[in-house]
Amino acid sequence: MRMHSQKDVDRKALKGARIAILGYGSQGRAHALNLRDSGYDVVVGVRKGDSFAKAKKDGLKVLEPKAAVAGATVVAMMVPDLTQKALYGELKDSIGKGATLLFAHGFNIHFKQIKPRKDLDVVLIAPKGPGDLVRRQYVQGRGVPCLLAVAQDASGRAKAKALAYADGIGGTRGGVLETTFAEETETDLFGEQAVLCGGATELVVKGFETLVEAGYQPEVAYFECLHELKLIVDLLHEGGITKMHRFISETAKYGDLTRGPRVVNKATKKEMKKILAEIQQGKFARQWIRETEGGRRKYAKLLKADLAHPIEKVGAKLRARMPWLDDAKA
Repeated sequence: MRMHSQKDVDRKALKGARIAILGYGSQGRAHALNLRDSGYDVVVGVRKGDSFAKAKKDGLKVLEPKAAVAGATVVAMMVPDLTQKALYGELKDSIGKGATLLFAHGFNIHFKQIKPRKDLDVVLIAPKGPGDLVRRQYVQGRGVPCLLAVAQDASGRAKAKALAYADGIGGTRGGVLETTFAEETETDLFGEQAVLCGGATELVVKGFETLVEAGYQPEVAYFECLHELKLIVDLLHEGGITKMHRFISETAKYGDLTRGPRVVNKATKKEMKKILAEIQQGKFARQWIRETEGGRRKYAKLLKADLAHPIEKVGAKLRARMPWLDDAKA
């Protein structure tokens, strides 16, 4: 394991650099603001519209993408995965010779959707948290850990530049771990699908359904299967399984140790391995690309059904009684 901190940063690597941030969503906004506050010359590249106006309101220099990349030392791709290929195709002749092309997720490089020019450094800085957290931690003097990878080192200084960029967004405060584009992409997709998003939400929903179908109040089922999950996740996040066991009851611990493996078992792990194989073989990427090219009809249908589940209706009513949960109201 190679973990870097602030002491490992060569701050001359991006001295005087202009950094073009393409896209102003969750990660794009956080990166642009953090880099600006770290003293870098930042320009946001977005088309006219809401994001353009938001970036200007935040006090950033904003240009159309083609104008933003002209003269930029670093071009950071922060637009959604499946729009990056077309955007790079549009901008590749405008990106300066010897510039650094930077990604926050390795999807398009690993699955060969983008084939960068040979004169470009191609690097990855992937914060292990959403953009809002990347920004909040930076403002508080902290940092979200990042992954760093180099796919193409045309200058011989690609890693130094990537580490300086990570330092600029606050990543070196939390630690920057070296990896590869393949490892970051495959583990990130697996984590989202099997554990963090797909696995966790399906576990919550199936638990809710089990209690409601057995005759218990939906509100009680919501509290037990969704609301209290944050308490456990916070303990895990702060101190791993050890801290969770330290702060839950003996009864909860015994239930965990004897019943947990009956829910998530060998069959579950076997399915996880199939999901990982689909990611490694490119099957998931091809399926997602085809779905997007076909208009995302199946995706839209699945999402609509997911958001229409009774747990969402019950949850909305209960959360309305706890306005402090909504940052906008807090």
